[in-house]
Formats: sequence, structure tokens, C-alpha cells
Amino acid sequence: MNNTYQIYLISDSTGETLDRIFTAIKAQFKNINYKIHTYSFTRTDNQISQILGEAQKQPNAIILYSIVDSGLAKYLARTCNEKKIPCFGILGDLILSFSKLLNQKASHEPSGQYALNEEYYKRIEAIQFTMNHDDGNLIKEIKKSDIILLGVSRTSKTPTSIYLANKGYKTSNIPLVNENSIPDVLKDNPKISCVVGLNTEPERLADIRKNRMNSLKETENKSYTDLEKIKKEVNEAKNTFRKYKWPTIDVTRKSVEETAASIIKIYEIYKENG
Repeated sequence: MNNTYQIYLISDSTGETLDRIFTAIKAQFKNINYKIHTYSFTRTDNQISQILGEAQKQPNAIILYSIVDSGLAKYLARTCNEKKIPCFGILGDLILSFSKLLNQKASHEPSGQYALNEEYYKRIEAIQFTMNHDDGNLIKEIKKSDIILLGVSRTSKTPTSIYLANKGYKTSNIPLVNENSIPDVLKDNPKISCVVGLNTEPERLADIRKNRMNSLKETENKSYTDLEKIKKEVNEAKNTFRKYKWPTIDVTRKSVEETAASIIKIYEIYKENG
């Protein structure tokens, strides 16, 4: 018996929302086999018919869709019902509920979240700013940052910065070698921006650095991966964060997304407190 589930993700836009939702769903179920079939920019009855025709041939097919056009969504749901294919929409009921609550008709415009509006351009500006201010670059412009990340090497500063930039936050990140590596403007005014320290367990950091060195085929820099030196480095970083009263996050067992979510909460509190 074939126990592989054929998951069809059907979207009238890029499919990013669906992908994230299915990622959250599958995390709740262990030891399942699945194959994903992704269909983006699906906007006609004919496209739906072709996809469901293929799905019908597969054992254990499941349809998950995000289609804002109510007529097309109904057609998909009706056809799935006729073909006896399990089918789940993620937007329809929510849009209808919000429409009633807000007493406003929804636009039902595909890719509406990707409109080239002020929010979009703000996000693009944040991404450009963050790329230019990675790894301690352009320190003179640090005052323009919404968020500043500090941390010893390999504490996910860059990927976290990029994730925050995609959320619209201008983010600078600075490698923390010792207290002297902190820019004077930041030491003189520790609250010049929302500063967050990133730290991790020394043992985990040693493993990450060893893997990094192996990938680079680097064997000379022994101190970079020495556990005792890393312990001292991490403790000094913690002391520095305490000295300047900067909030810290232990990233040892956190994904970039979880770390970023915590940083955004810290940023919101920072803004509330002026």
C-alpha cells in the first residue's frame, strides 16, 4: 500500500502563504511521507480542471488552496467534492468573516499583498539598508537603524537581520569581538536605537564554528573553535550586554524566525518607551 500523501498546494498568487501554512501543519505530524505539488498563479477553471485531473490519478491526494476569487474557489471545492478529493481552503472563511465584521466588501484581488505601495517600498529600502550595514559596515550611519544586533561570531546575526529587513526593519549587525569592537557612538548612547544582543551556548557555538571551518577547509585558526576560549568569549559578551543594559536573546535552540519574532517584540517595547 502506498502511504505517501500527495499534497497539492494551489494558489492564485505566489503560493508563499500556502507553503508557510503547510510547513506549520506538517510540523505537527511526525513520520509521514508526502510529496508536494505546487501550483502558483492558478486563476482559471481550466487550470483547476487540469490540476484536479492529475490529482485524481494519485492515491492519498489532498488539496490545500488559497484563492481569493470566490467563484473560482467554489468551483475548486465543488469539483474536489465530485472527485472525492479532500480539499481545504485557508482564506475563504476568513475573508468572509472579516468582510462581515468590517462591514466592507473584500476586493478578492489575487496578489493583493504584493501591491507596489508605500509598505512595499519601505520593505525594499529596509532590505537595501540591511545589506549595506551587514557585519559592522557603514557604522557612521548606525543612527538610521531601527534595530542593531550585536553578537559573537556565528550567532545568526546576518540571517536574522535579513529576515527582519523583509519585515520592513532597517537592521544593522555588528560582530562582537570584545567591548572595544562596539562603536563609540553606541557606547556613548546605548539607547540610540533598539539594540539586541544575541548569544548562545558555548558548546553549540563550538560545533557550529567547527562545521564552518570544515566547509571552508580551514585548519589554521584553532582559537576560533577552542571551547575554553569560546566560553570566555560568550561570558564577556553577556557581561557587555548587562553593562549597557541591552536585552539579549539566547539563540541556541531558536530558529531565525523565532529569534526575529522576539526581537520585534523588544523593538515594539522600545518604541513604546520612547
